[in-house]
Formats: sequence, structure tokens, C-alpha cells
Amino acid sequence: MLALFFCFQIQAQIADSTLVETDEEILDTVRVFIPENGIQNNQAMLSFYDKLMAIGTANNSAIPKKINIVHIGDSHIQADLLTDKVRKNLQNVFGNAGRGLVFPHSLAKTNGASAIRFSSNKSWQNHRIVSVPDGSPVGLSGIALYANNNDFAIALQTKEVADAFNTIKIITPKNQNRFDLATAKKIIVFEATVPKKIVHKIKSGEAISIIADKYNVSISAIKKANGLRSNTIRAGKSLKIPTNEKQQKKIERTEFIPLEIQSDTFSHFYKSEASLNEIYLIPNKSDNYFALNGVVLENNASGILYHSIGVNGAKLSDYNKYPMFFEQLQALQPDLVIIALGTNESFDNKNGDDYMNELDLFLESVRAQNGNVAVLVVTPPPSLFKRKYPNLFVADYAKKISEYAEQKNYAVWDLFSQFGGLYGVRRNFNKGLMANDRVHYTKAGYEAQGDLLSEAILKTFENYQKTKR
Repeated sequence: MLALFFCFQIQAQIADSTLVETDEEILDTVRVFIPENGIQNNQAMLSFYDKLMAIGTANNSAIPKKINIVHIGDSHIQADLLTDKVRKNLQNVFGNAGRGLVFPHSLAKTNGASAIRFSSNKSWQNHRIVSVPDGSPVGLSGIALYANNNDFAIALQTKEVADAFNTIKIITPKNQNRFDLATAKKIIVFEATVPKKIVHKIKSGEAISIIADKYNVSISAIKKANGLRSNTIRAGKSLKIPTNEKQQKKIERTEFIPLEIQSDTFSHFYKSEASLNEIYLIPNKSDNYFALNGVVLENNASGILYHSIGVNGAKLSDYNKYPMFFEQLQALQPDLVIIALGTNESFDNKNGDDYMNELDLFLESVRAQNGNVAVLVVTPPPSLFKRKYPNLFVADYAKKISEYAEQKNYAVWDLFSQFGGLYGVRRNFNKGLMANDRVHYTKAGYEAQGDLLSEAILKTFENYQKTKR
């Protein structure tokens, strides 16, 4: 079993607001060891492993068996780079039950998963959990999207074949029936009588009086229609000619054909026999206020639904501010909740005890709404302050997360150690896994984290299976 070269306990004891600079030449001589990849206190995930084992018999059942994993975090989750890797790796083994929770981040003017495209003909307002609560309906996705305009359509398109869906669920505040769904639209053409538009291009030598006589209108009417202050006009320019004449014009209007949707305790949904890759969210015409908290896409197969929830800059305390987040979490029927937060807390200089208090509150809220759901806590990865000071706060969080795992009944995946611990930043940067700020990770870095997390889950599950034989 490998361990970090430097004593982790000593590192954690000095995790206060004092910045300790480490010379880069010294970092070059530090020997970084990576421990074996696995899940600590995996006893907390036994109920989840039992459900994974049951997937193997799902093909003999008329009703698909679905396992819901909910992964909650900050910017590294919002971009869906890490979670997309885990989703695909686990679905390759246990089956793809659907894309899971998606949200129109682009309509909220922020980044999101690239595999799902949202567009709308109207602008939407938004409010995020990182902002001060102002009564906005922030819920499951950590971002509220809302509007007062009932003349909109939101188009949802999946880019990948694997994301096609048969069921779409709409999550709204208090499960209000605010939206209808449509898969088709028709164009209605009708004729209307509209004012005739006449535009006259001024020829050389023409005076405004000549033009007025030609169209049998007054000079003052022409001047008013064109905003002229004098009778002077220039050849080559155009004049709008006011007229009382009417003309027929064909007008086209797009009309969506609403689908028959159903409801349950947590959502309004539509089930399609055919597989879909595009659908429209349209207004329920009986309402004039519309708020959206998320959309869930499922197919008719057994397997994994991997729901990712992330907000740029988010902390545990941000999620804890919004009770509706935890209430709506029930809509996903989670079998495993993965919590990956801590980097942003460290840049607030939050000490380890305060971090654990926020984690305790978060866990209490999750379990209050979802029973004894299995929980996996991910330690935050290594980072630097100002690109040169080792982040001792995340080292302290990682230590405390592991220490309290058994007492608090959650499993742990130690990302901090898997990426080299306190002195792993330089190594990660040199391998192209970290951005220049030495805080964020690159696309390759997040994907590597996703591969390691799915590997840890699969390895621990394989060991669990052996005990059942």
C-alpha cells in the first residue's frame, strides 16, 4: 500500500490562514506517492452495491430497473466533464438508462454540458445558489430559470445517439403544471389586410411637390412620414409614401401541438413509444409565470441514470441556503449521492471544523428527504494559492472527511491523495492536468478524475461481489 511521503497529520495541523510558500526547486525533489485507488468505508455503500447486483437480472423483467446516481459539486460538475466520464464508464458496464438530469444553462447565460442543446425564442431570468436569496425559485439544478412571458418555446436537442429518450420529466417549484410539451409544430397561413407600403426612389431633378402630386398626397404628409424638416430632397434616396390604400398579405404563424402529459408527486412527464432526440417545452396557456428547475431524460432500458448538479463557485453553505434543492432531490429517487465540494470553501479560508459543520448540515438535509440513501464524499483535489502556496485547507478537509466517515456513515473517495496530495500540483500541471491558475483542472484533468472515480467504484463493487459468491 502506497502513502504520501510527507506526514499528512502534520500538514493538516498547520492548515490555518498562514500562507506557507514552497520553493519550486524543493518541489522538484519531493517524491509524491499515490495510494491504491479505492473507496474508504465502503460499508456505507452496501445498499447501492445490492442494487447494482440486481441490474444483472433486469433483462428478465418486464419493468426496467434503474439506478440513480446524483453527483453534486461546483464548476467541475457544471461543465459535465468529470461526470460525463463516470456516466459513460458505469453505463458501459451496467447499462444506459438515460441521460438523467439536464438544465438549460445556456438560457441562464452560463456554461453547461455540450451534449445537450437548449435554445429559446425568448430571454429568461435566472438566479443561482451562489447569490443572496431573494425569493427566486432556486431548486434542484442550483439555478432558477423563470419568465413572465407566455409566448415562448424552449427547444431541447440531444446530440449523441446514446442520449435519445422515451420519457421526459419536468421539475418545477411545488410541482406546478407550468409547461406543456410538444414534439411537432405546424405552420398556419392566413391572409390579412394590411396598409399598403409604397417607397419612391428619388430621381434626378425631382422635387417633393412633383412626387406628392404623383401619389396624390400632401407635401406635409410626405415630410411627416420621413421626418423631413424642409422640402429639400436628394436624388438616389428613398421616400416612404403615406397612403390609405390596403393590400392583402399572407401571414405565417407557428403553432405547437401539445402532448398529453401525466404527473406524479415530483414531476410532470411524457412517455413516448418512439425514441426521441428533440422536444419543445411550451407554456401552459392558463399560466403567466413560468419557473424551471430541471428536466430528466430517461429511456426504456435498465441501467444507470447519472445526474450531475453543479454551479460555478458553489460551496456546501450555498446549497444549504435553499431548502427546495433538497426537497426536489426526491424527484431523482437517488440510490447514491456523491458530494464533491470544498475547493471554494478553501479560498474563503474556512477551517476544517466549519467545513465539516456545513457537510453535516448538508447530509442531514439529504437524508431527511431521501431516507438512508448511500452517500459518497469526494475529497477536494490539490490546488495552490496565488500559484505558489500549497492549499493547506483542502488537506485539512480531506483528513477530516476520512476521519469522520464511519461515524457519519458515508463512504469516501480520496481524490486529494489520488492527485498527489499537498505536493501534487506541480506534477499535475506538468502532465497537462491543471490550468495555469493551479486551481482549476484542464479537460484532460477532469476526465482523468472521472476515470479514477469510476475505476474506484467498479473495483470496490467487484470485491463486494466476491463476498456474495
